[in-house]
Amino acid sequence: MTPTGSKIRSEYRRIGNSVKILSPVVHQSGSDVVAAPAAGGSTADVGISELLFCAVCAKALRTRELGSRISAHYCSNACRQRAYRRRLKAREVGATASYGVLNQLSSFVGRTEELAELGRLLRKTRLLTLTGPGGVGKTRLAVELAGRARRSGRYEVILVELASLTSDDQAQQRIVGALRDATENGVSITAPPNPSGPGTSDRLLVLDGCDHIVEGCGRLLNELLGRLPRLRVVVTSRQPLGLPKETVHSVTGLAQPDPDGRFLFIDHLRSDSVRLFIDRARAVVADFQLTEENAATVAAICARLDGVPLFIEMAARLVRAFPLSEIHNGMRDCLPLLTAGWRTADRRHQSLRAAFDWSYDRLTPMERILFRRLSVLQGGFRPDTVAAVAADENISTAMVPVLLASLEAKSLITPYTTGREDSTRLRMLEAIRHYGHEKLCAEGEEIGTYGRLAHWLTEIARPIQETGVTPLRTYERLAEERDNLAHVLRYLTDNGDERRHLLAVALAIAEAQQGSKHATRGPLAGTLDATAADPHHRSLVLGGMALLALRHGDHDESVRRARQAVQLERRNAPGPVLIRVLLVSSMAMEMCGDEDTALAELRESLEISRLLDDKLSIAVCLSNLARHHLVRGNLARATRQIDEVLPVLRAEAPPSWLHIALVTAGAVALERDDCSAAEEYFAGPLRSAADDESGVVYSIEGMAVASVRARQFERGLRLISAAEVLGRKPAQSTRPWWRELVGAAKATAVKALPPTRANAAVEAGHGMLRDQAVAYALRHDRAPTPEAVSGDPLNRREWEMINLLAEGHTNRLIAEHMHLSVRTVEGHLRGIRTTLGLRSRAHIAAWAAQRRPAA
Repeated sequence: MTPTGSKIRSEYRRIGNSVKILSPVVHQSGSDVVAAPAAGGSTADVGISELLFCAVCAKALRTRELGSRISAHYCSNACRQRAYRRRLKAREVGATASYGVLNQLSSFVGRTEELAELGRLLRKTRLLTLTGPGGVGKTRLAVELAGRARRSGRYEVILVELASLTSDDQAQQRIVGALRDATENGVSITAPPNPSGPGTSDRLLVLDGCDHIVEGCGRLLNELLGRLPRLRVVVTSRQPLGLPKETVHSVTGLAQPDPDGRFLFIDHLRSDSVRLFIDRARAVVADFQLTEENAATVAAICARLDGVPLFIEMAARLVRAFPLSEIHNGMRDCLPLLTAGWRTADRRHQSLRAAFDWSYDRLTPMERILFRRLSVLQGGFRPDTVAAVAADENISTAMVPVLLASLEAKSLITPYTTGREDSTRLRMLEAIRHYGHEKLCAEGEEIGTYGRLAHWLTEIARPIQETGVTPLRTYERLAEERDNLAHVLRYLTDNGDERRHLLAVALAIAEAQQGSKHATRGPLAGTLDATAADPHHRSLVLGGMALLALRHGDHDESVRRARQAVQLERRNAPGPVLIRVLLVSSMAMEMCGDEDTALAELRESLEISRLLDDKLSIAVCLSNLARHHLVRGNLARATRQIDEVLPVLRAEAPPSWLHIALVTAGAVALERDDCSAAEEYFAGPLRSAADDESGVVYSIEGMAVASVRARQFERGLRLISAAEVLGRKPAQSTRPWWRELVGAAKATAVKALPPTRANAAVEAGHGMLRDQAVAYALRHDRAPTPEAVSGDPLNRREWEMINLLAEGHTNRLIAEHMHLSVRTVEGHLRGIRTTLGLRSRAHIAAWAAQRRPAA
């Protein structure tokens, strides 16, 4: 039944002036009604107090002067009747105050703690912006947040999709229309809250996809939030709106397992990214299961895709057509492979390429140039790296920081920490980097950009030719750039650039010093065979190959390459390169049991170091000589030399040389029966070792010997057993004198303990994970401290928080215990989750429990 005019007028009078602040000043032009522009501006510049649109179709209205009152809410009787029928239907079905689609067909996986945190933020701020790259899950997270807000009864939700619009005017009309529509079917959002009356909920406006209309949305929201006290807004965008009091939450990829496979199978099941992969895979293959055999492959796929939900969903749907191993191999160039977006999704989410095209097309010309050139930096970058690689006649060095900040704001590059102080770097998600590399090649900028990168890395590596031992500062920078070194070497191998000799040696040093599992002799062998290099370069390459062979436990190959390097370099005047290769040769000969040759080469290296006044090389040589003196029974001389050089090594030596010296110092302390000092020396490598497994094994064994000599037999036996498991890798081969020392301690402990207790200690030690063994060696009975986990960027205060959290304390209890504010604790826990790549308090507690040493 069609409503009469009187009923419509009565209903209109009931609505009153609840939305009168949205009234415009308009004029009529022909048959069209348009908003009157402000003086000197366009329609987009008109203030919200001057705008009025139809409450149904959002068409601009014609008004007549009635003082402060508004004479119309609809452009026609047809729209007025549609609004009336909509209200009647809402009353009949008992509709909730929610506008837009909040229900989703697929399940929501993970982000439990993040949703709780966003809920807290929403209660504290009126404008919350979710930022992040395309496909990271901003929309889904916002919809889930809005759904929870609606179910709580705290908010009435209005969801507005803006991605399909092309102009600020269209966006403003749609937002205003949605607010009008909600007001027609509910209560005024301009009235003050009345807890005792009906309709006490605030309005939550969710604006999805503001990337391309940031300016228009920003102006409108600034006006709305100032005039509507009961309105809160959640925005999804790839960049912030830049408004006062805006709270920005960066949405990142889902939590992933350790890509190196150090986590257990249960840890893969707890990973949000793996759970999402399983869920979406089962949508196309109902019996898909995660098993011990395929867990590592699934985790590697998720890691390659940086945990981005859209990319993981596309990859998961491929399991119907491809084995997991082929999907993983295809991730090396995922752009052609990942095209299976949801049919109902926006066009920009139909494939990876479409998602990236959306962002790339909206960059300025200068931003596009920088974006393309950053794609050669596979291992992340710092601003100085970018200036060296990207600056040319098109982009000046002064422009780089501004352009970087813009790309970061648009979620195309992401900051991350490396675990060291003052070492924040930026990176591209791997899929985005592949896309940028395609654009780089298409624009013909590949040769110039790689050339600048190779030149910059060569300058960083220059001290390798000029010093007998790589200084700590150079080593740290080479370690930071390890992935970039490997990447540029693959490129230079194709074009025959001579710089690859020094860069290959730099890569070998970075990998060998870190004890990297991925250390490879391939790049070095390739440079050696490709061309007759400069003699100094050839000696360096041979020395680098000897060093890596030593790390891999291939002692015969290490000796052969080291001898070749020494013979070749002796044809030249004694210099830093000869010091370097003699040190490597001496270590290789010692590992093979030729103590006399090792000692002779070490003394020759020391003589050249003193001739060149190379203080760091002198310290390293004396440290190694101290070990030889100790083995030969000259304790006094060993003590004097190691005490002399430790301050220099602590300040300037790279980790592997320092760890060797500390182990020697610990062994010297054991010979003096000073078990307390020995433990302190052995603890050094455990506190600072990154991936240097050799230093870790030696130190745990040293701790074990000290424990046995202190009559702590059970502890010593556990540590020896744990070290046996860690030491089974070829790279962990030990010197004969050290094996005798550890063997004697083990025999003493076994003899001192009853057989059942001895067997239990051995079994407990064999069952320890690496981090558990380190924590137990350092006597951290509750959980490891920052030094207990290698490369751990957490400080002592954060570890104390983790321990309290693992014991079940709330944030308030943690704050009271540590004499901090609750807000400070919340900030620290957010930082911990970000640093560790975890998503919830439960994940932090589980992570800490796994690293808790056995009792």
